[in-house]
Amino acid sequence: MPTDHLSQPPDLIAVSADAVDPAAVVAAVAAPDAGAVVLFVGTVRDHSPGRAGVTHLEYETYDEQVIDKIAEVVGEVRERWPVSRVAAIHRIGELGVGEVSVVVAVSSPHRSDAFPAGRYLIDEIKARAPIWKKEHWQGGAEWVREDLHHS
Repeated sequence: MPTDHLSQPPDLIAVSADAVDPAAVVAAVAAPDAGAVVLFVGTVRDHSPGRAGVTHLEYETYDEQVIDKIAEVVGEVRERWPVSRVAAIHRIGELGVGEVSVVVAVSSPHRSDAFPAGRYLIDEIKARAPIWKKEHWQGGAEWVREDLHHS
């Protein structure tokens, strides 16, 4: 049965200093035609490649472009896979170890589309959205570019 996508709520795209509730993101992508929801939750870890003792991260964005870049990736997801709804929220500001830094979710009629769509969504946001990460550890801090193969 075809779905009238015009009557569905728009995709959820946000950058926020507020905490992100993964359950709320899952609810945002719920759709009557969706038999699958893929959710990715990125959290702050206590280390990075070659460095232990990370105490917290600091995220900054290029505000004038970040939402448009994420929306561009969401559009590509919609072109490549038959998804129902898409959500992507990235935190900004200072985040402690264990806090949620990014949440993406994709709903689709079938899991065979939802999994690759979700993977593409997070990988392309990390590669292309103007979001910068500064790692802090005892005795120092450094701006880093994420390694997409190990993030």
